[in-house]
Amino acid sequence: MTDEIDFEDFLGRRTLIVGDVGTGKTRLLSHFLDYLIEERGYEREVTLIEMAPAYKGIGAPVESYTKNVWKVRYLKPAKIFPPRMLGRDSEEVLRYAEQNRVELEPLLLKFERDPTKILLINDLTIFLHAGDPEKIIKIIDLCETFAATAYEGERLRPDKGSGITQREERALSVIKEHVDKVICLVKPLK
Repeated sequence: MTDEIDFEDFLGRRTLIVGDVGTGKTRLLSHFLDYLIEERGYEREVTLIEMAPAYKGIGAPVESYTKNVWKVRYLKPAKIFPPRMLGRDSEEVLRYAEQNRVELEPLLLKFERDPTKILLINDLTIFLHAGDPEKIIKIIDLCETFAATAYEGERLRPDKGSGITQREERALSVIKEHVDKVICLVKPLK
């Protein structure tokens, strides 16, 4: 799959990588980070904001795929929760989503105050469960190259009546209007 993708086409553009759980979104973003560091030498021009929860096969941070995260500005919260997986009812799902928003907003603000030319975000849909998509759009507008992963699928659809799945879908459609390219992964990368 990555043999079919020319990462040169990502430069100067806004790219969103979407797919269901396990389709290789984070792996593809990791390959792009490797390209930026190993082939382009852009260490000082990259910020990676990590939003993915590491939880039993449904999410993984970029650092689990590449050590190049340590060569760029890597912004990662102390803790991220997978709301739909951990919440026992709608109230808990919403509480976890709100905790994530509180953890992630300072990272967005840090980028806003000191942007780099290239911004990568892993699993931006975690923020969209409770956060304002306009805050994502605001930081997208500050960089020259943007690439992010976002969950879009069926496996995590049940949200225990919390409404975060619909909120996530609406917010993601707003983000899609502000990107140049959407890559939809339907099966795992090899």
